[in-house]
Amino acid sequence: MRRKTMFIIVFMIPFYGIIAQGLTINSAINKAGRQRMLTQRMTKDYLMIGAGVKVESAQKELDNAVALFEEQFLELEEFAPTDQIADSLERVNKLWMDFRMEIVSVPDKEKAVLMINKANTLLKASHQVVLLFQEYSGAKSANLVNISGRQRMLSQRIAMYYTAYYWGVDDPSILKNFNKSKKEFEDANKTLSNSSLNTEEITKLLDKVGSQWEFSKKGFDLNSERLMPSIIFVTTNSILKKMNTTTGLYENVQDS
Repeated sequence: MRRKTMFIIVFMIPFYGIIAQGLTINSAINKAGRQRMLTQRMTKDYLMIGAGVKVESAQKELDNAVALFEEQFLELEEFAPTDQIADSLERVNKLWMDFRMEIVSVPDKEKAVLMINKANTLLKASHQVVLLFQEYSGAKSANLVNISGRQRMLSQRIAMYYTAYYWGVDDPSILKNFNKSKKEFEDANKTLSNSSLNTEEITKLLDKVGSQWEFSKKGFDLNSERLMPSIIFVTTNSILKKMNTTTGLYENVQDS
């Protein structure tokens, strides 16, 4: 058993190295940005499981998100082009080790605020990695990859706070952060739509996201007599999917 374990470890090192060697700076920004999204998605799923909403779907999504976060971290760690980025990733790793143990545990309403706070601390550290990659790149398109990728995070952040409110998590900042996240999403979508680097395909996708957002906006009202977390789960995941595609397209945009 011991020899088998050593073989697996030795085998994984070159495997992840090969993956990392295929990264470009924009694809690294994309993946680092996706890590931000996963912090909010995992916490949303934790809250949904606790609230008894789409439990099977949320559990599957949570398991996949944990695995993807770890996989992408190894890729980014291997790719890190500067000591500063490597150090920033090490901070993410330390926070992740603590967060991971809690996020896969049985949801506890009394710990919900703590989990949201830990997710946001991990989000902040992950965002710093994105900024360092963007600074290293220096390209205009890198900023678009960052902003577009952040929209993925905001879609899950909105769903996270909505679910927390639905579950009755006692924290006055939930409503404030929920409304702030909605505004940031709208503002960023306008910024992206106005970019001179947009291709026809990107423009069409952003228009679809904008239309879906406007159509669904009434459902995001926390003052409604009937809250619908299941619909919010589907809607925000649909927006996430479109923004993930858009971010991938921005990866390949060349500065003019």
